[in-house]
Amino acid sequence: MLKRPLGKTGMEVTQLGYGTMGLRGPRTWGVRVVEDDAADRFLNLVLDQGINFLDTAPDYGEAELRIGRTISTRRSEYYLATKCGCVPIQHDDHLEIEHQWKQDVIQRNLETSLQRMRTDYLDLLQFHGGDAETLQRAGLVDLLVRFREEGLIRHLGISSKLPDLPDLIALGVFETFQIPYSCLAPEHHDLITQAAATGAGIIIRGGIAQGGPDAEIQRPNLNDVWDNAKLDELLTAEMTRAELILRYTLSHPHCDTTIIGTCSAAHLQENIAATNQGPLPDSLYQEISQRVAAL
Repeated sequence: MLKRPLGKTGMEVTQLGYGTMGLRGPRTWGVRVVEDDAADRFLNLVLDQGINFLDTAPDYGEAELRIGRTISTRRSEYYLATKCGCVPIQHDDHLEIEHQWKQDVIQRNLETSLQRMRTDYLDLLQFHGGDAETLQRAGLVDLLVRFREEGLIRHLGISSKLPDLPDLIALGVFETFQIPYSCLAPEHHDLITQAAATGAGIIIRGGIAQGGPDAEIQRPNLNDVWDNAKLDELLTAEMTRAELILRYTLSHPHCDTTIIGTCSAAHLQENIAATNQGPLPDSLYQEISQRVAAL
């Protein structure tokens, strides 16, 4: 698979990464439940297909446990990114998610993640949200720097969006930014460029817009953008809606990797094939951009 440098981290990551939210398991949220055996097979399939960047979080139910149980013996084959600031609360029938910006929470997240995923270090630890003032005032950026100096993590980053993103970029301390972006939700386009200008690696989430109008779980706001921009008119006979959306995301010059969260082997293969096609032709990319911007 195609690889790119993740900013200045020294990591060479596949442009298609894997987000493990879909492996969260039962008693969490949503309609998808993946049993242990299926999760184990899928994690191995992801690695077998050459994907080398995995993104997870303590918020994702059993995802970290499943990574540790299933593929910790293959640790040299992938870069492992998780998050912190997470206080998941397990109820009988669902998982409640809170984020708290306290040093003891961050410390506990790190220790628990290392234990669950059966590893001595994380390639990347990301704040799961937060604003620049709070993270600095609580000494949390310095805490992650200390983790890096101790070898517990190799790089520090943040998963963020508007309105917090500009101030976080201005800090100049993060080695990666995880940012939402697609042709159906392009509002972070220029901020991705600004973040990359600091030397940070860019991880795109939502880069396939959950599949667009063909998604299993429908999102009317995204469908409205697709329909109103008349993007069906731009599809070729061989191109699916999901392929157009994914290749548009890959066309952003600063997209180092985009994490896809499917649990379907067929969808994984389709996403890999689309990624290997590379960015869209510039004329098609510009036409999509102009149609969406005009809405």
